Amino acid sequence: MEFLAELHPKVVHFPVALLLVYALLELIGAVFKKSTFTNAAFIVLIIGFIGTIAAMVTGEQAAHLAEEWDEIGLLNDAIMPYGAIDKHEDWASITLWYFLFVVILRSLFVINFVVKKKYENYFNSVRYGFAVLSLVGCFFIYETGERGGELVYKHGIGTELIKPDTSSKKENKIEHEKLE
Repeated sequence: MEFLAELHPKVVHFPVALLLVYALLELIGAVFKKSTFTNAAFIVLIIGFIGTIAAMVTGEQAAHLAEEWDEIGLLNDAIMPYGAIDKHEDWASITLWYFLFVVILRSLFVINFVVKKKYENYFNSVRYGFAVLSLVGCFFIYETGERGGELVYKHGIGTELIKPDTSSKKENKIEHEKLE
């Protein structure tokens, strides 16, 4: 699963960008009362949420791979910052669950307001509500990204500073397999 782990730094930028665009579209739709923007926001939200799932899957693989490398001694003298990884993972989980909640809520909004034409008097109030929810989501995205950036720029995760020693990789792997 090394392939998925290597994809994490590339994949994470898609949900970040898409969910920030979602928030912008929600705000524009609420301020200008244009359904075009709120409809586009819903589509971008769904795509961004799917990207969040991909980021979580690849991130889990990256964390698992780093832990495996650390356990079998491939990282030599590098110190794996497990606490920082856990904080990043916690914020990523909060972000994922929060946007799942928003996707479900937004889907109910689409079903009740657009399809069933219920509660049309509250349409504008709900737009403002989703604009606020999207801004709260931006905070979670920021916190997740801040912790991910700390892993890269402070601890060297994903850089040449923490890479497995491939010269002794086979020897260490053989020794690890013997221990099992």
